[in-house]
Amino acid sequence: AQLVESGGGLVQAGGSLRLSCAASGRTFRSYAMGWFRQAPGKEREFVAAIRWSGDSTYYADSVKGRFTISRDNAKSTAENTVFLRMNSLKPEDTAVYYCAADRYGSSWPPPRADFGSWGQGTQVTVSS
Repeated sequence: AQLVESGGGLVQAGGSLRLSCAASGRTFRSYAMGWFRQAPGKEREFVAAIRWSGDSTYYADSVKGRFTISRDNAKSTAENTVFLRMNSLKPEDTAVYYCAADRYGSSWPPPRADFGSWGQGTQVTVSS
């Protein structure tokens, strides 16, 4: 199982970015996927999750209304992609963003402990 994030970068406050997470090596289309972030000196925190079908999403209060998670299950069973569209970015959104997969598919939304198969992360920096 492999998750590879991309799309991070440097953006001014109020700007937008779209992160992508390419998932391969497992039938990820059958599982919820999530985005997390970790700022320097802070714990990794949940950002957003999307159900395997794409018909239900869940957000942290800090990003609700600004971020949108989506997924593309249209590819082969071996691959799919999860996106995180981030609008109205704030300096406090600066962090390394990681995607992860729900390992069990037993709860919605999945508790944090159910997420695994972490990607390597992509840096998002928002300047004021």
